Amino acid sequence: MEKQYCRVGSITPMTTGNQAISLLEYQYQCFKEKASNIKYNNTKLGEFFEQKAKKIQKTLEEFV
Repeated sequence: MEKQYCRVGSITPMTTGNQAISLLEYQYQCFKEKASNIKYNNTKLGEFFEQKAKKIQKTLEEFV
């Protein structure tokens, strides 16, 4: 029997250039929408979405 390598937890590198920026912008918009959703307003989940949006925004600023 040959050894098999598990890919669980492995990551794929983010695409480069414009594709990466557009992907991050899309993720940023999604998290901002979820954070501003009435259902998640003033909840821990809403705060989580807001923090994720801030991290993505910081990454976007580093690209530009």
